[in-house]
Amino acid sequence: MLVDYVKETGFTHVEFLPLMEHPFYPSWGYQLTGFFAPSSRYGSPDDFAYLVDLLHQNDIGVILDWVPSHFPNDEHGLAYFDGTHLFEHSDPKQGYHPDWKSHIFNYGRHEVKSFLISSAFYWLDQFHVDGLRVDAVASMLYLDYSRSEGEWIPNEHGGNENLEAIAFLKRLNEEVYKQFPGVQMIAEESTAWPMVSRPLYLGGLGFGYKWDMGWMHDSLNYVSRDTIYRKFHHHQLTFRGLYAFSENYMLPLSHDEVVHGKGSLIEKMPGDNWQKFANLRLLFANMFAQPAKKLIFMGGEIAQWREWNHDASLDWHLLDHELHRGMKQWVRDLNHAYRREKALHVGDCHSDGFMWVDCDNADESIISWERIDPETGETIVAIFNYTPIVRETYRVGVKQSGYWKEILNSDAPAYGGGRHRKSGRVAYR
Repeated sequence: MLVDYVKETGFTHVEFLPLMEHPFYPSWGYQLTGFFAPSSRYGSPDDFAYLVDLLHQNDIGVILDWVPSHFPNDEHGLAYFDGTHLFEHSDPKQGYHPDWKSHIFNYGRHEVKSFLISSAFYWLDQFHVDGLRVDAVASMLYLDYSRSEGEWIPNEHGGNENLEAIAFLKRLNEEVYKQFPGVQMIAEESTAWPMVSRPLYLGGLGFGYKWDMGWMHDSLNYVSRDTIYRKFHHHQLTFRGLYAFSENYMLPLSHDEVVHGKGSLIEKMPGDNWQKFANLRLLFANMFAQPAKKLIFMGGEIAQWREWNHDASLDWHLLDHELHRGMKQWVRDLNHAYRREKALHVGDCHSDGFMWVDCDNADESIISWERIDPETGETIVAIFNYTPIVRETYRVGVKQSGYWKEILNSDAPAYGGGRHRKSGRVAYR
């Protein structure tokens, strides 16, 4: 069922929350005790290997969340493993994580680095997964992460950088890409740390991609506002243009945004039901037209009303309703357009694949840009209207004269829209 659904919806990869063994189910797998063990909750290691193989047979990649940033203090785990602080620092200012009430690895020990790199290799080699999304990288990079003055120990130079963790991450990425050149290492890194996804020889950390948390926060903050106030926050739509190519970015709408009282994506949208769906379709359109890779958490593509609950399945019955079916169709068509149109993906990580058309029209809350295939010059224009006002005569300047064909319109009837052809749309010549 999973394979059929992923194929039908057009996704190219499936990212799993940590499937490694963990004692506390509501941690969603982020408090690991078994760094070499698929969780028995979902079956045997052979069952997981079969799932990965089946996904691969259907041209679907597999990315696993992997947590080298901390581990729980359960006695049957790594904490105080041999009667000493073998894996963790003995000083809680270095070895205890205040956010997750867990232990921090001592990245200066060769045994610890070997253990973690071996764990990463295990999932890539034995199960042939296609990438690892490394959790909470920011908490590894900074000695004062979530700590007040006096609660942390500076490095040998007096700074707050965790030099041992930095060296570990560089070594990890170097070894992974050397042994598994076809995979991707993805950093969940939420700060302005430079060159996270740049090669080691340039001084970077060596990851393939970095999550763009700034885009996520700005976009959700913007689209959650009543449309009458959006013109005063236009910069939240355009600020990403200042840094979009400083890293190889991935745009995440992840599980963290639909839990703990934050509400589901559809619930974040303003207005009545029809307007909520129109806003969510526009958010997804913005994501797919942006230069970066995309990540959507399960349930968003069907506009589930409830927050995600690890104890319950998705609300599949919502697909009995037209607006929810329309949202799923919209995400499917965005996925297929993204894969089909080279201009939408070949320039994801370099500036010659993107050009603003109009980023200053705050009064009407409209933005537009071009996505360009650098090899062929084929151009796609993306136009977004963030108000419910229909612009019948809105003019958009383009470099090439001629006829332009509409390929996607978020307001089309098939998606639950109102048939207005001047709504947010993507077109090409």
